[in-house]
Amino acid sequence: MGIPNDDVVQIRHADAAGEPTVVTVSCPDKTGLGCDLCRVVLLFGLSVVKGDMSTDGRWCYIVLWVLPRGGRPMAVPWDLLKDRLLQLCPVAPPFGFDSAYLVAAGLQDVAPPAPQLFLLKLCCFDRMGLLHDVTRVLCELELTIRRVKVCTTPDGSALDLFFITDAKELLHTKSRREETQDKLERVLGDSLTCCEIDPAGEDMLACLQSWASLTPAIMEQMFNTNLIEEQSISTRGGTISVTMDNSLSSVHTLIQIQCGDHKGLLYDIMRTVKDCNIQISYGRFYASQNGRCEIDLFAVQSDGKKILDQHRQKALCCRLRMEVLQPLRVALVNRGPDTELLVANPVEVSGKGRPLVFFDITLALKNLQKQIFLAEIGRHVVEDREWEVYRLHFGEEHELSSALRSKIVDAVTNMLMGWD
Repeated sequence: MGIPNDDVVQIRHADAAGEPTVVTVSCPDKTGLGCDLCRVVLLFGLSVVKGDMSTDGRWCYIVLWVLPRGGRPMAVPWDLLKDRLLQLCPVAPPFGFDSAYLVAAGLQDVAPPAPQLFLLKLCCFDRMGLLHDVTRVLCELELTIRRVKVCTTPDGSALDLFFITDAKELLHTKSRREETQDKLERVLGDSLTCCEIDPAGEDMLACLQSWASLTPAIMEQMFNTNLIEEQSISTRGGTISVTMDNSLSSVHTLIQIQCGDHKGLLYDIMRTVKDCNIQISYGRFYASQNGRCEIDLFAVQSDGKKILDQHRQKALCCRLRMEVLQPLRVALVNRGPDTELLVANPVEVSGKGRPLVFFDITLALKNLQKQIFLAEIGRHVVEDREWEVYRLHFGEEHELSSALRSKIVDAVTNMLMGWD
C-alpha cells in the first residue's frame, strides 16, 4: 500500500507550558476515521480541548488541540503517537487512480488483518495492586488486553491469564517476548514465579467464549436507559442538550450537543455517529475551562441525504444523549457470598472497545486498597449491542456497608470519566 507522506500527520508543539499541542491530519477520507483518530488520542492519555474537521467525501482535514489529561504534565511519546495516527490514515492513490478502483482490483486492503492473539501466563504471590501493576506494564509496552482470567488461591498465590495482542506485531519474536518478560520481572520482583508467552491456540480461544450470563436484575440495573436517566438527573457538568436542525443548511442536518466534559467525550460522540451510519461533513468541538463542551456536527445519512425521518432523529438524539450521559456502566452487586464489581464498556461495530478501561478500574481499586480475588473480561450482547463486561470479585468475608459500596462505585466511575 505504500507509506504515507510525512505531511499526512503533523504535530505542532505549544510555545508555552499549559498551551495545547496541535495535531493535524490531512488524508483521503474513510468511514469512521474521526472515531479511530480520537480513540488513539484517548489511548495516549490526551484530552481534546478543541477540534475542527471537514471532508468532501474523498479528502478530509482534521485538527485537534490536545493537552495531557487533567492538565497534569506527562511525557507524551509524540513520535509514537504520530506513527499510530499514520497507520490509521488511508494512503492517497497514484494520480489518475481512484481508491475504490484499487480496492476492487485487490491493490489496496479494505481493512488490515486481525492481529495475532497471544496468551500471557503469570504465576506469582498476590499483593495489593498486583493486577494494576501488570496492566500498567502491558499498556506501556503497547500490548492490548483482549480477555483476562485471574484467580487467587487461599494460600495467596495468583494465576493470571491475559489474552493480548501487540500493536507493534512483534510478539512472535524472541526479542519482543524477552522485553516483555524482563519488564514484568523488574516490576513484580521476587513475587513472580512463572512468566510464559505463547500463541493462543484453538483450545485457548474457546476460553474467550465462556462467559457467565448476567441476571435479569443486573441487566435492569446496568442497561435500562429509563432507570439510568432517573438516577442521573443531577449529572456532573450540568445539563445535557442534544438537538437537530434542518433549517440552517440545504444539504446537511445540524446536530448540536451541549454537555459537561469527560474523558473521551469526543471519542464517545464520534463512535456513536459511526455506529449509527451517520457521516460528518463538517464538525466543531470546543471544551471551555468551566467544564462545559459545545459540539456542532453537519451530518448526512449514509445515502448522502439529510436526516429527515422524525423517528430516526429521536432515536439518534436519545442514543447520543445516553452516550454523553453515561458511556460506561458501573455496578456493585452480590454474587453468592462475594461482592462483584461490574463495568460495561460499549464495543464499536468494528469490534473495538474503549481503551484503558481495565487500567482505570484496577488503578481506582488500588488507590482504595481493595484486593481483587477474581477477575475476567468477556463480551455480552444486550438488545443487539455488544458490550465488553469486566467482572471483579473482592472475596470479602463480610458484606460491604452501603457507604463503602458507594465509595467504590464513585471512585471507579470518576477514574473512568476523568473526574478523579
